[in-house]
Amino acid sequence: MTDRRTIKRSPVTIGFIGILILLMLSTSAFFLQSLPLIGAGIIYKADFSEAAGLQSGAEVRVAGVKVGNVRKVELKGDRVRVDMQVDKAWIGNQTSASIQIKTVLGQKYIALDPAGNELADPKKVIPLERTTSPYDVIEAFSDAADQVEELDTNQLATSMRTLSDAFSGTPADLRSSLDGLTRLSETIASRDQKVQELLAATADTSKLLADRNQEFERLISGAGELLGELNNRQQAISVLLSSTITLSDTLTGIVKDNQEQIGPTLETLRQVIEILNDQNENLRQSLTYMAPFYRLYANVLGSGRWFDSVVTNLLPPALPQQNTTRLPVQQEQLANGGGTVAGQ
Repeated sequence: MTDRRTIKRSPVTIGFIGILILLMLSTSAFFLQSLPLIGAGIIYKADFSEAAGLQSGAEVRVAGVKVGNVRKVELKGDRVRVDMQVDKAWIGNQTSASIQIKTVLGQKYIALDPAGNELADPKKVIPLERTTSPYDVIEAFSDAADQVEELDTNQLATSMRTLSDAFSGTPADLRSSLDGLTRLSETIASRDQKVQELLAATADTSKLLADRNQEFERLISGAGELLGELNNRQQAISVLLSSTITLSDTLTGIVKDNQEQIGPTLETLRQVIEILNDQNENLRQSLTYMAPFYRLYANVLGSGRWFDSVVTNLLPPALPQQNTTRLPVQQEQLANGGGTVAGQ
């Protein structure tokens, strides 16, 4: 006979192994996208001179087609390191990257231009020489405002006036041109404060739009969802309109088929309405006269399932009540001093 031995498993050991497996599965789920074979793509790195408003989650495009997303944007010394995840796109060892403007509200994305004869190594960073950062609009207005503030408009006007005086003996055409430049410089000098205020207001407006970027994105996204829902319901709306047209055609056919019966009926109805209009005053007076009857009728039958009414003067008047304490006739005569009773 074969000796069968029962192996006793410790519940503590089984529980510990189960918890360890759960922890490993949870950790793998967090880093699933980063795995080379299972994940959604390969992580490439690129250095830019500035972030220019680029944020994590921004799109990565090749030839205008989305191939991935930006995973991380961080500062590395004097440059910005961008980690981007690319899926199903060939990236060569001479690929260049640039930050492009996606919307008028300043949303950015990374555009990759694949180049080279070998596949790019994910461990190697795309250097600054092959990356391009856009010039921010807000910084452009700020720099313009600073340059205008540093400009001495009074000195410019004086210089142009001196130049005009120096060329006063020149031909009329050249002198008129210089006079025009002088007037232009004087106009700029007189409007210097307003120009500075305009540039400052423009910079403030650009900054406000940049601060409200998320709200504008949600607004545009909501409008897109609305249009998408209308597009999805387009078939239902088309069926509804088609059914309405069919119903209208059916009703039109019914009216045409029954024109001989409907015509006399409508004519009779018109005559009845005319009669009612002619007797309107009589009907109103009838209702007025019937009001007391309905009021008495309600009083009689309003107490229950019986008539409740009083009819007066139906029986003769009641007889007067007799005096029950009156004496007999003989005693009454004796009391009044009358004659004797016969036989006494």
